[in-house]
Amino acid sequence: MFFIDMDYIIMVFLPGLILGGIATWITKTTFHKYSKIAAASGVTGAEAARKMLNQQELYDVNIEMTQGFLNDHYDPRTKTLRLSPKVYESNSLAAIGVACHEAGHALQHAQQYAPLALRSALVPATQFGSNAAYVFLLLGMIMNFQGLMIVGCILFAVAVVFSIVTLPVEWDASVQAKKCMVHAGIVNEREQMYAGKVLNAAFLTYVAAAVTAILTLLYYLMRSGLLRRD
Repeated sequence: MFFIDMDYIIMVFLPGLILGGIATWITKTTFHKYSKIAAASGVTGAEAARKMLNQQELYDVNIEMTQGFLNDHYDPRTKTLRLSPKVYESNSLAAIGVACHEAGHALQHAQQYAPLALRSALVPATQFGSNAAYVFLLLGMIMNFQGLMIVGCILFAVAVVFSIVTLPVEWDASVQAKKCMVHAGIVNEREQMYAGKVLNAAFLTYVAAAVTAILTLLYYLMRSGLLRRD
């Protein structure tokens, strides 16, 4: 495949594989460790999220169970919090941390947090740009037409911006979760520290994704001739 050359392997594939692998390993091991420690309050992830939302008077946000491992997310279009079974049903500190983090996104939505609004607005462009970019880059490389490659780089840059904007969104959601889970009486301060470790570990996956996206864009810019190899 035209993308697979030594420059790609050195600049993108190996760093991305290493960073992503390390981040995923840290996240899974940290979640597994604190999934064995139950909160003194005994509340489940779903109950914790509900308490946190109710404290902020966000009674119109629904909470549902969804399938998958750590496939938890907040859908601002329907104001719905979707939690995976191991988060929804468990009373562990890991589950509570993840559930409250997702509730943090609901708080951001209610507060009209600008980075969240920007990320949501970028979703359609990112989905289109990520796929279309490869078409323009492939055609540009095959035809040796720099103009097409530049268009491909611009389209892929949207995905890079999305990855970068995601970082403050995810970090702020964790900050809000750490604060609110104590104020709502879900966990005590010591338990909050342990739950916070799960959130900090999960944040590394977003950092790894952003770094990989940036490296990929730099590679495409280099292949297009817009960036000097030296």
